[in-house]
Amino acid sequence: MSRETTIGNPLRLALIGMSGSGKTFWAKKLAEKGARAIFCDDEIEQRLAPRLGPGRYSGINGVAAWMGWPDSPTYAEREAEYLAEEIHALDEVLQELEEKRDSSLVLDTTGSVIYAGNHLLMRLRRQMTIVYLAATEQERQLLIERYLNDPKPVLWRGAFQPKNGETPRETVARCYPALMEGRRRSYEALAHCTLQVAALRDGTMDADGFLKMIHSKDARAR
Repeated sequence: MSRETTIGNPLRLALIGMSGSGKTFWAKKLAEKGARAIFCDDEIEQRLAPRLGPGRYSGINGVAAWMGWPDSPTYAEREAEYLAEEIHALDEVLQELEEKRDSSLVLDTTGSVIYAGNHLLMRLRRQMTIVYLAATEQERQLLIERYLNDPKPVLWRGAFQPKNGETPRETVARCYPALMEGRRRSYEALAHCTLQVAALRDGTMDADGFLKMIHSKDARAR
């Protein structure tokens, strides 16, 4: 893959990684410094609003509740609806960036952005510097526990494979690590640079430090 990036002026960053890895946190930090930011979770929720409204679902947890647990009878259909709206949202963002070459943007993607299809992902890669926020094995276990206790929308894409006698929670606990490992490989292949989540948890790290770390990592990657 080409390592051409667009981290200079205009600033164009797409943050990728699993839910809970810090994408939204850093997008908000950059927005506080004046960067324009788009949060894909919010965009998808707005697009799903006509389907969420009847059940009075709202917020990211409401979207997760609407999608249901991966063994529910409506899950596959709603997973497909969610992904379709994610693809439409990403396509709109990229159209704007392609038409307005001087437009800056920080994009807080969802964990499922890697399922948007190769064509869209290559467009994303051409228009933005893609930064993967990578969690350690220990941190990934915390993400699993967080999903079990406070579910966020997750596209399983067939990775939820129950065994006889298992409860849905037991299946999630067993299959989620495999889902994360598959995604890890996809994130690494897509990203221009990778930042370790642990390194970003330094309490002194601010938005400027975050950008400096990306510059440093991106320069080495090229």
